Amino acid sequence: MARPSNPGGRWNRVYVCSCFGITEQQVKKHAEDGACTPRQVASACKAGTDCGSCVRRIQALLRRGEYPRRELAEQGQPALAALDEAA
Repeated sequence: MARPSNPGGRWNRVYVCSCFGITEQQVKKHAEDGACTPRQVASACKAGTDCGSCVRRIQALLRRGEYPRRELAEQGQPALAALDEAA
C-alpha cells in the first residue's frame, strides 16, 4: 500500500498557540532570531497574546534551546536586531 504524501510537512506540526496557529518550529525560529522571552516571541508572532494558555509552553521551549543571543540580552545588548530591522 502506498504511503500518503505529506505536502509541506503538515502532519508533523506541533501547535503551541492554537489561537494564532503558531507551531513549535516557529517559536524555535523566533528564538534563533533573538527572542529570549515569551513577550519577545509575542512581539514577533502574537503567540501568547490572546488566551495566554501557551505562555508556559513557550517558556519551556525557550529554556530548552541554547540560543546564543540570550547572552547578548543578559549583557544588556540588543538581541533582536534582525527583528528590529524587519519592522
